[in-house]
Amino acid sequence: MSEQRARVVFLVRVPQARTERFLAAYEAVRHLVAGGVPGHLVDQVCRSSTDPEQWLITSEWASLADFESWERSPEHRDLVRPMRECFTDARSLRFHIHAQTPTPVLAPAPPG
Repeated sequence: MSEQRARVVFLVRVPQARTERFLAAYEAVRHLVAGGVPGHLVDQVCRSSTDPEQWLITSEWASLADFESWERSPEHRDLVRPMRECFTDARSLRFHIHAQTPTPVLAPAPPG
């Protein structure tokens, strides 16, 4: 059986005074990861609509083994350190993707 794609979820708390530093650190990480970490597919950072200090970082990987290999690397620890220094609390969850709806086909925008 081929490995399943995986979703990694980080639920983190970032004090409002550290928000700009956190987002700058996330930008540095996401561009480097997207540009060349094997197995990385996509990631998102989301802010709670009801709690401005609550953030969700998700990433999708070709396999959980790809993420775990990246997570164990010295490059990973060095790269994410500035972002982790902004957290007052963090929780990490890992999932194999079981099923997914098809990607919607968007209609072209009307001329105008």
